[in-house]
Amino acid sequence: MGTFKIEGGHQLKGEITPQGAKNEALQILCAVLLTPERVTIHNIPNIVDVNKLIDLLENLGVKIQKLGKGSYSFQADDINLEYLESEQFKKDGRGLRGSIMIVGPLLARFGKGYIPKPGGDKIGRRRLDTHFQGFIKLGANFRYNREEYFYGVEAETLSGTDMLLDEASVTGTANIVMAAVLAKGTTTIYNAACEPYLQQLCKMLNRMGAKISGIASNLLTIEGVDSLGGTDHTMLPDMIEIGSWIGLAAMTKSEITIKNVNWDSLGVIPGVFAKLGITVEKKGDDIFIPEHENGYEIQNYIDGSILTIADAPWPGFTPDLLSIVLTIATQARGEVLIHQKMFESRLFFVDKLIDMGAKIILCDPHRATVIGHDFKSQLKATTMTSPDIRAGISLLIAALSAKGTSTIHNIEQIDRGYEYIDDRLRAIGAKILRVD
Repeated sequence: MGTFKIEGGHQLKGEITPQGAKNEALQILCAVLLTPERVTIHNIPNIVDVNKLIDLLENLGVKIQKLGKGSYSFQADDINLEYLESEQFKKDGRGLRGSIMIVGPLLARFGKGYIPKPGGDKIGRRRLDTHFQGFIKLGANFRYNREEYFYGVEAETLSGTDMLLDEASVTGTANIVMAAVLAKGTTTIYNAACEPYLQQLCKMLNRMGAKISGIASNLLTIEGVDSLGGTDHTMLPDMIEIGSWIGLAAMTKSEITIKNVNWDSLGVIPGVFAKLGITVEKKGDDIFIPEHENGYEIQNYIDGSILTIADAPWPGFTPDLLSIVLTIATQARGEVLIHQKMFESRLFFVDKLIDMGAKIILCDPHRATVIGHDFKSQLKATTMTSPDIRAGISLLIAALSAKGTSTIHNIEQIDRGYEYIDDRLRAIGAKILRVD
């Protein structure tokens, strides 16, 4: 188990470039299974979750060639479907939440798709019903082995249909879209997710020959086609990493420039940080965070009541950044209520912040009230364990601002979502050491 040793209390300074988007990568990589032709993808992040998926695709028989840093070509012209029923696949698939998204492409192209119950973050219940209800609507037969937690869908032919998703699931929408593009007839998906990463997937599929309209809305219309071809695709910068660096700069009173952020895809993210009193300046396609020498003050609502920051489906605020917001609020001037609506275990890392001296009231599994210190009382170093990716980066930010040397165990969780994070932070002045 890996460990970070972090000497906190130092100001950072410099430029940092966000990696390619993790959540987009997991969708885009699965889409290469839809065609026997070559697909080239750029700006792929070198992180554990993405590398696990690339390995899984290679085990499936996808021909993979590394072209350069973050650039790969994929060709799925000789898929080994027997691997799907092997013990090795059951082991490989369980280790990655994103593995669920191979099912839609495999079902569409080969008439069957299997997956063991996927792993990933321990952040509460994450249902798969939306995925499989969509496949069943398209005409697939569903089976589930309870003893092995193994799911399967099979169909001789998929047929277009109208469906209303029970939740605006990003991975569920992506999976159903990838199945529907090769179905016979027209499919409409209402209450579809419309995150920038889902938009990227739909645009890529259209370049491959799909016919998807309504992109960026919650009503997608998909006219099925007989086959798809190859394409080139470049992934967006990771908006969650961008939000992480905004929070890091504020919490450590540092002057940081975040390069090439693709402002058009950030939605409300800059505005939410502005509500916390953080100055987020647009400089071309970069974000500049000045040194917050006098701290930052949380806004109240216009009637004077306490601000609430809650997650919501896009274009609402992404749940992946609520842990960051909660952490940086511990040093703000004022109070804020954090409402995590989607996952019931994601706030359970706050006990570690309380151990560091933060003033947080955990109201219930979904809500926490934070009373900021206004930097009058610095967080204190401690030893902690990272429970998931986003809590892990939040604890790392807290440690970088704290007085003394902190230890974070189980940093494999952070590595799942952040590329070379210790090297990149050291480049802007962080005192961080990786210990095996």
